[in-house]
Amino acid sequence: MAALSSIKVRAARLGSGVVSWSEAGEGAALVLLHGVGSASKSWRAQVGALSSRWRVVAWDAPGYGGSSALAQESPDAADYAQALAGLLDALGIARCHLVGHSLGCLIAARFARAHPERTLSLTLASCALGHARLAAQERARLLESRIGDLKSLGAQGMAEKRGPRLLGPGAPPSAVASVVRAMAAVNLRGYAQAAGMLSRGDLIGDIEALAPDLPVQFVWGTADVITPPAANEKAAAARPGARVATISDAGHACYVESPDAFNAAIDEFARRQ
Repeated sequence: MAALSSIKVRAARLGSGVVSWSEAGEGAALVLLHGVGSASKSWRAQVGALSSRWRVVAWDAPGYGGSSALAQESPDAADYAQALAGLLDALGIARCHLVGHSLGCLIAARFARAHPERTLSLTLASCALGHARLAAQERARLLESRIGDLKSLGAQGMAEKRGPRLLGPGAPPSAVASVVRAMAAVNLRGYAQAAGMLSRGDLIGDIEALAPDLPVQFVWGTADVITPPAANEKAAAARPGARVATISDAGHACYVESPDAFNAAIDEFARRQ
């Protein structure tokens, strides 16, 4: 495992905004996309361990960490995928193994759909399906509940309320603290834009439109109550023949809670390609 001290936290101006990311290692690129209540720093266990074999890049999505929010008031997954393409261009990454977690799955799948020639493999972990296929009233309720918590409780209060549910019942206190700390760092504009994208997202539709020869893997924890196993199974069913890896007793943030098992699934799948 590479030393955590070797992880570089960087930022660059791209167009009219700034993008920040964490990076370590050399070789073929492995790009990590976090979820709605997280940031690049949550991937430290992956960047540190996997950088012994890969050039690992974990971005801060627009509106997270040091990254500027998107200019659009109501961006969709395609807007986030375009921002990702801009970062990869700036880093000189022509092709990559792409890993999305939760909300990051919507971005990863849309990028892979739009840029199959740039995607070596696609891993979708703890899949957020998006709410596009729900009734309008239910979509509005879910969106208001998520943004309402941030407005009424503040980032720290929301993190303390929502964060522990991202982990399985046996998660160590250090994992709980890590998840809460990451969620407490979100800001309203970036979080609201991402929550809106989730409300409009359709992961199943994007999976069904992926190039037929693209290697795809699904990973989830068996104790996930945020995107339960049934939701992940539904996503996997949209891609017959895709590889499936489950992590026993892990919750939604399985990469934080069970980093060794998660890293092994990512590394093995990427090395097969």
